[in-house]
Amino acid sequence: MDNTRTVAAIWALAGLPEAALAELALTGQDPVVPSSFAVGQAAQASMAVAALAAAEFGHARGVARQRVAVDMVHAALECTGWFSLDGQAPDLWDAFSGLYRCADGHVRLHANFAHHREGALRLLGLDPATAQRSDAERALLGWRALDFEQATAERGLVATALRSFDQWDATPQAQAVAAQPLLTLTRIGDAPPRALPPLSADALPLDGLRVLDLTRILAGPVGGRALAALGAEVLLVNSPNLPNIAAIADTSRGKRSAQVDLRTDAGQARLRALLADAHVFSQGYRPGGLAALGFGPEALAALRPGLVCVSLTAYGAQGPWAARRGFDSLLQTAMGFNHAEGEAAGDGKPRPMPMQILDEASGFLMAFGAAAALWRQQREGGSWHVQVSLAQTAHWLRGLGRVPGGLQAGMPERTPFLDTTASGFGELCAVRPAMQLGRAQVGYRHPSMPPGSHPPAWT
Repeated sequence: MDNTRTVAAIWALAGLPEAALAELALTGQDPVVPSSFAVGQAAQASMAVAALAAAEFGHARGVARQRVAVDMVHAALECTGWFSLDGQAPDLWDAFSGLYRCADGHVRLHANFAHHREGALRLLGLDPATAQRSDAERALLGWRALDFEQATAERGLVATALRSFDQWDATPQAQAVAAQPLLTLTRIGDAPPRALPPLSADALPLDGLRVLDLTRILAGPVGGRALAALGAEVLLVNSPNLPNIAAIADTSRGKRSAQVDLRTDAGQARLRALLADAHVFSQGYRPGGLAALGFGPEALAALRPGLVCVSLTAYGAQGPWAARRGFDSLLQTAMGFNHAEGEAAGDGKPRPMPMQILDEASGFLMAFGAAAALWRQQREGGSWHVQVSLAQTAHWLRGLGRVPGGLQAGMPERTPFLDTTASGFGELCAVRPAMQLGRAQVGYRHPSMPPGSHPPAWT
């Protein structure tokens, strides 16, 4: 399947006009990075639908359609998430993160957050204050992989057993994921079409749109950044009580960054005030987390009729793992990708894909869903809920097929695609957006700033 057909298949899920597809200009072909999976195609297609949906929303606001171009090499490099601060590329992984041998296989730990690392070490009978990685390696040899996976899930921790595709396919969660589409757009309430400010012909198509970005790790922040690059005013709302990862310096480009404590009455009141002028509410907290505070999709739609809600989960809304926490690296392990890459390499040694493509593609699919739902809202009215999951993105990626000889590809030179700007984190060098529009210049209006740099208010 060539990538134009791939984009058309995603496009059809949202019920958008087929005529818009004539504006696509896609260049490049896998392999563009070393992987046996079509990761370049996934990067390009997810970006293309996001940009095309935004452009079609702009068309619904009264301007002519415009060309949408995405180069596959550029898209893949953007999805590597590479960046540097003051000339240094940060180490994005904790020393305890990674693959470990067990009594009967392997498990992968995700230890980038201290509470996940400490919880896993305590489960292994180790003191987090003194343990070394070698201690964890010895301790895990006494565990069966599936037993450790289950024990961590029961404690709200994050680890997955290494599976082959066949082993994953035999699980109830795999069957639940396979029964779902790549993403869903659901009307969850009645409302008239929202009045929007006028749009000039050369403006970015999401100009005048306000997005509340309550996401923290990679996929959700990438989605918010994509909306910002396409013109939206994105307000990143972090909790002052929760940690972040180093990648926030890259994913905060184009956003204003505030802090609100939703555990307080004052914080909840502030969010409701922000919601009154928002068009999109995007969140990636654990399933049910915000709903317990009164900010689930239906409650949000009641507070702000006509709102587009975007929700990200790890394993989807269906199946026995629906409530589990998860990260890209863990899903690659659980769902068979690490095993398959090892088989393709010929040595059988499990290996990750060359980027966190499940996170990155899911982020751009969140942006696509938001723009598509905004278009539907203009045409049909209503309040809308967009649902995206890492697992559904992974299932889709697998369905794109394998790339013979893909692991022999080299990593392309990133220098031609880099921009360097001042930021609140230091001098930030990162890949500029691969999404390109025929008239408007895709890019970031605001520099990346640390959480709490801005007041929790619209400008």
